[in-house]
Amino acid sequence: MKAGSDQATPWLRRPGHRGLLAFAATIAVVGRANAHIVPSQAVGFTAGIAHPFSGLDHMLAMICVGMWGAQLGQPAIWLLPVTFPMIMALGGFLGLIGVSLPGAELGVALAALVLGTAVMLAWRPRLWMASAIVGVFGLYHGYAHGVELPPGGDALLYSAGFVAATGCLHLCGIALGLVHRWRWGCYVVRAAGTGIAITSVTFLWNAVY
Repeated sequence: MKAGSDQATPWLRRPGHRGLLAFAATIAVVGRANAHIVPSQAVGFTAGIAHPFSGLDHMLAMICVGMWGAQLGQPAIWLLPVTFPMIMALGGFLGLIGVSLPGAELGVALAALVLGTAVMLAWRPRLWMASAIVGVFGLYHGYAHGVELPPGGDALLYSAGFVAATGCLHLCGIALGLVHRWRWGCYVVRAAGTGIAITSVTFLWNAVY
């Protein structure tokens, strides 16, 4: 049995163009927003480890990546949690060297909403589409981490720290998502996605207003 597939609507079970167009529209909105991320004092590996845990928006998005990968099964269960930190590292580098990424705050806020909704609906797009969605949000999260390293901080150790912490959060999401193998687990995972999606509306509101 493919977990969640019987609950999803037919067009959600197929990749289709509507899902892709909806995601493209989301990114277009993000691109029009102005980033305003205030750098904080953070140096070294320990600070990098702590940073993803410093904001609920970061934590929930990263947990969702693991949950969604577990829902989708092989090879997404490992590909999505690998894609996110890889692209996040690129985003972190862009932030460290001062490249401007418009709409970064909104991109971070939307991550938990979009990924939580995907888990809630047990959405099963094609693997490349799921990877692209995760990669885009990984870029925004990495950028947010990168710009928070002050001048003089150890960029390499800090980056290694937040990538390691991200991996731990992905593993937590995978552990939770694996219960979808049982019928009751499907409801638990989708309920968790629903809660994350609802909670993330607050992040979106704060980013916009």
